[in-house]
Amino acid sequence: MAESKIRGQVVTPLGRLTSGIMLGYGLMMLALMTPAVLLLTFKMIEIDPDGYTSSYGLVAGIGAFFALIGNPLGGAISDRTNIGFGRRRTWIFIGSVIGSLALLWVGTATQVWQIIVGWSVAQLFFNFAMAAYTALIPDQVKQEKQGTISGLIGLILPIAMTVGMVLMMLMPGVSSATKWTLLSALGIIGPVISCFLIRDGKIEIERAPKERIPFGEKLSKIYPSPRKFPHFTWALISKFLLMMGYCSTLYLTVMLVNRMGFTETQATNSVGTINIISMLAMAVTSIFGGVLSDKYRKQKPFLYGSAFIMVIGLLMFAFIPNYITYVIAAAIIGLGGGCFSAVDMALVARILPRKEDSAKDFGLMNVANALPQSIVPAIAPVLLGIGGWSFFYVVLALCVVLSMMAVKPLPEVGQK
Repeated sequence: MAESKIRGQVVTPLGRLTSGIMLGYGLMMLALMTPAVLLLTFKMIEIDPDGYTSSYGLVAGIGAFFALIGNPLGGAISDRTNIGFGRRRTWIFIGSVIGSLALLWVGTATQVWQIIVGWSVAQLFFNFAMAAYTALIPDQVKQEKQGTISGLIGLILPIAMTVGMVLMMLMPGVSSATKWTLLSALGIIGPVISCFLIRDGKIEIERAPKERIPFGEKLSKIYPSPRKFPHFTWALISKFLLMMGYCSTLYLTVMLVNRMGFTETQATNSVGTINIISMLAMAVTSIFGGVLSDKYRKQKPFLYGSAFIMVIGLLMFAFIPNYITYVIAAAIIGLGGGCFSAVDMALVARILPRKEDSAKDFGLMNVANALPQSIVPAIAPVLLGIGGWSFFYVVLALCVVLSMMAVKPLPEVGQK
């Protein structure tokens, strides 16, 4: 059956589009990820001082499940929200506002169930906005520039997390509620400003003539057929396995408190320092990885090398329990993760099955980012119970090795 075609797509000048995405997406990720890597742990210690290692895993796991469904669901809704304000801008605005209000709820919560509800809503709606932001790449960026723009967008997470850590380190005497309120405000301000910078609007979809569609093909509208589009599935598997290793960073605060005996102040400063160094390393390889992959028209060598580098960092965490080693290992993981994320985003934009379903399919691919955020906290207590922190990191390093194997079937630039 012939594919649908999109007409009338509004295109924002590349510089303006990049600025809008980096500002809005960046402040949104600052609002979401600063609690994820730091404040949420301390909130759980405050409410459940005796069982925080398990209750944190419960909250993070359930919240990440809503992130999991939020990305493809938000992408599918965004694809079908054809109004004057635009498919993407509508859900950038709605997702960021509701997500930020949910963070306020978490900041004032006094019971575990309240945190579960608030964190789940925040993850769901921030991922609605995230799906809309990432869909702007296949919507408005030419293929020959997608690696470069993906590399620039890859800077967003490290910059956002670095700024978030610096803010927290500069606020040692500030109350927890004030910190959550500040992050919530930033989570609204950035995306709202980006809606003024990014151009969007109605489109016309020229659909293929209606005909009888087999049930299997209807299912492929939800998830692209692995038989017809195997590369999409292999890319998703590769990303998922690599993110299993990268999501070990979610347990950094817990590890420093539990394994090393750090106090809250020590953990805050240590996590801030480690994340700043890691994010700076990620920023360097994110931009250079995207640009170089465009220049040499090669993507797979960058993916192989990035994964291998991450394995080294994870094994350092596993077998050398020393703070200085953790700083070095985090920088190594950042180097690998930054390059992989930038090049992988460009690869995914190249192999998406259908243009008219770009946000939905990008959302499915972003499930590979969200699902490990649910699985790692869920399995962490089990892995720690079996073999302690060394076993925890070794298992996640093995996931990254398997990610390298899943890259092999993917087509290189220029291949069908």
